[in-house]
Amino acid sequence: MSEPGDEVSSEGELGSSPPTGQRIVNASGLMQNPQLLAAFKDGLSRLVGQTSGYVESLPKSVKRRIKALKNIQAECCKIEGRFYEEVHALECKYAEKFKPLYEKRKNIANGHVEPTDKECEWPSDDEQEESEEKEEKEEKDKAEVDQLSQEVKDKVKVNDDTMETEVLSEDTKGIPEFWLTSMKNVDMIAEMIQEHDEPILKHLTEIKVVFVGPDSNVENSQYPLPTPMGFVLEFHFTPNPFFTNTILTKSYKMKCEPDEDDPFSFEGPEIVHTSGCKIDWKKGKNVTQKVVKKKQRHKGRGQTRFINKTVKNDSFFNFFSPPEVTEEDEDMDDDTEALLAADFEIGHFFRERLIPKAVLYFTGEAGDDDFDEDDDEDEDALHDGDRDDDDDDDDPDYNPPPPGEKPQECKQQ
Repeated sequence: MSEPGDEVSSEGELGSSPPTGQRIVNASGLMQNPQLLAAFKDGLSRLVGQTSGYVESLPKSVKRRIKALKNIQAECCKIEGRFYEEVHALECKYAEKFKPLYEKRKNIANGHVEPTDKECEWPSDDEQEESEEKEEKEEKDKAEVDQLSQEVKDKVKVNDDTMETEVLSEDTKGIPEFWLTSMKNVDMIAEMIQEHDEPILKHLTEIKVVFVGPDSNVENSQYPLPTPMGFVLEFHFTPNPFFTNTILTKSYKMKCEPDEDDPFSFEGPEIVHTSGCKIDWKKGKNVTQKVVKKKQRHKGRGQTRFINKTVKNDSFFNFFSPPEVTEEDEDMDDDTEALLAADFEIGHFFRERLIPKAVLYFTGEAGDDDFDEDDDEDEDALHDGDRDDDDDDDDPDYNPPPPGEKPQECKQQ
């Protein structure tokens, strides 16, 4: 009987060595060998997307029945489309029920109405504890606050100038910067808002969504409505020094019908087209453009000169000028497709989350954590497409706001 380690020279017997050039590799050896592991992964990658060959090997009679099932599946997709159309019709119906509540929200946020004590009752988690400790700490806190206030006053002087901090008084009307704050608490929208946009967005008083369907009765002739179904985002502004519009709009057209050429790709309603509106900027106030100096050299004389050139500038208000494409444009480049994907995502976010839950975004209680990294990449593409090589240059045409003019409605592009 052979002992461990013994070798027998006869091929096939116990302890025989493998033929020359051959190696026996077990699973652990494969995982430890980078070259073999890479080759293994490469082989697997070539199999991705390939069928097992099972369906192809079936008899013609079975393949015939599979075609019948695909026709049934296509009919299911059509029914699913009608289901989503009815869901959209319900959205249109219930939007009317939300209107009075959103109107109340607008009036309170803009200081037009003061809510009653009953309407302001909302218990906090630590309210009971605060009530119990209030009397005990009242005098002590007052003394500490007075002392701290004096210390702050002594330290905030820089070059004999007192630093001013904006503190809202109890006489403040409404909820200042309600919509601006709500939008800035959403990462992908905050990235769109530039510093020069904020003075304009402080004039934003309301954001509305108008649902449009085959049977909806929208009494609004200010702008064309998407047909047969879709939604419009309305941004309402007070008179301001930047543009004369009182409403800026963004329209989204949707469809709920499976593609005839690819019915099985249907996953529900999808946005197929978007359009913005013309912003009537006052002179020198267009934050979506900036003037940069460009150096030119004369080819023959070799002389140089500087000219002013107007280029696109990063701004939230580029949102109202989406890429100009039609529903028939199938050969979009990757950049345009990424821009539209990001635009659609933002439109859906306004419609489904920010507008219905604005107060929770204002307080920071709502978040956008459930958006994938792909959405961030699309948002980056949205900004990258707006950038110009000269973006670092200053805009000499941007001046402090003059007194406002009488507004007019937004004109649809």
